Amino acid sequence: MQFFRRNCDFMKLFIITLCFIQFLCAAEKPNIVVIFIDDLGYADIGPYGATKQKTPNLDRMADEGMKLTSFYAAPVCSVSRAQLLTGCYGVRISVPGVYFPGDANGLHPNETTIAEHLKQQGYSTQCIGKWHVGDQPEFLPTKQGFDHYFGIPYSNDMLKKSASTGVPVVPLMRDDKVEELLPEAAQSEIVERYTKEATEFIRKNKDKPFFLYLPHTAVHTPIWPGKAFRGKSGNGNFGDWVEEIDWSVGRIFETLRELGIDEKTLVVFTSDNGPWLIKGADGGNALPLRGGKGSTWEGGVRVPTIARWPNKIPAKSNCDAVAGTIDLLPTFVSLAGGTVPEKPVIDGHDLTPLLFGKTTTSPRGEHYYFHGYQLQAVRQGPWKLAIEKQNESMGQKLNDDSLITPRLYNLTEDIGEKSNVADQHPDIVVSLQNLAAKMIAEIGGANPSSRRKAGIAEHPKTLYPVEAKTTPQKNKK
Repeated sequence: MQFFRRNCDFMKLFIITLCFIQFLCAAEKPNIVVIFIDDLGYADIGPYGATKQKTPNLDRMADEGMKLTSFYAAPVCSVSRAQLLTGCYGVRISVPGVYFPGDANGLHPNETTIAEHLKQQGYSTQCIGKWHVGDQPEFLPTKQGFDHYFGIPYSNDMLKKSASTGVPVVPLMRDDKVEELLPEAAQSEIVERYTKEATEFIRKNKDKPFFLYLPHTAVHTPIWPGKAFRGKSGNGNFGDWVEEIDWSVGRIFETLRELGIDEKTLVVFTSDNGPWLIKGADGGNALPLRGGKGSTWEGGVRVPTIARWPNKIPAKSNCDAVAGTIDLLPTFVSLAGGTVPEKPVIDGHDLTPLLFGKTTTSPRGEHYYFHGYQLQAVRQGPWKLAIEKQNESMGQKLNDDSLITPRLYNLTEDIGEKSNVADQHPDIVVSLQNLAAKMIAEIGGANPSSRRKAGIAEHPKTLYPVEAKTTPQKNKK
């Protein structure tokens, strides 16, 4: 009997010890929050030079963390999101551009997302906001590693007329079901609703590691700032919506501080591409960079990015090393204690040494600028070589100087890409051309050696019944 009791006591102690070890392991894993803005330009927030709209919460985030000034996304929406989620250039995984409601294509279910990697490390996961890598059932967030989803699954301008009401709407989804159909004016509440959902998720998961992916609908056109923010910024509706986004960032940080988990949470704030310049006052600002959304000039793909993690990322720090959204997956997996398999290949690298101030050298020697399946430029160090024509922005014509190829720019001395110095550095031109040729052979062009398959749904349809398009009948004589 005594032996039995001793064994029971030993087993209890063993179980308690094991639970404590598991608790400590979980405690070591940081919470991770990614705030991903739509169409926010390089100079649209205070830390990057905005003056018309005020962003005090982002200003504070930059003061308490790191500003990354050579951080790259992609030219347009869907490919940018696919790159962030998978750590791959969009062309490698056959996501070249923008998906529309009811498209057959989407991010292939076989691709492993950040959320799927972090789930393996014991994380709770939620996506709140604009998904936009496929709206068919097999492509939705809940099939790509997220426990839950709440948001408009594509761009807020992709309204279609509801078959029941005839009103143009977008769907607001809860997990894999349409919860509401939102007319355009209802988008004025979307930042507030996303923020409420985000803070509730944080509260619910405060005692275990979590991954919150918050890809906002704002500031994509149509511009719909909330009622409390309209007319407040001094920069029209666009500035008002940026200020509401800043408010949302502030609410996230307030919640983290209130719950006492601020110091074990990494928050990354960034954008999917540059500003949509043809939208005028509703299109934002990328200066001093050249170009905007839809372009591989710096203004189209270099985006404002801030990373904050108290006592880990040095406060008031700046990093100009080349990095980008493709590097987030390996960085997060490393911080969570996992490893990224060698196969299938990803393009990103772990940014932890950069973020922690251990180095100023990028783990990636090069960055490649794809427009669709076409490689248009490559960067190595300060040098950027354009090998194809580049439009200034989506909907804008080519400028005369962009018709010349190749074109070489020293981005350290010429951030606005105004002076082509190819004739002065023929050796650098040849070196970068060789890098470009190798990457084109691997994943670009018409016959790549290492491009993976796109996701294809067999019977695609819109998420809600829409009015059928009618073909006008010709008048009978």
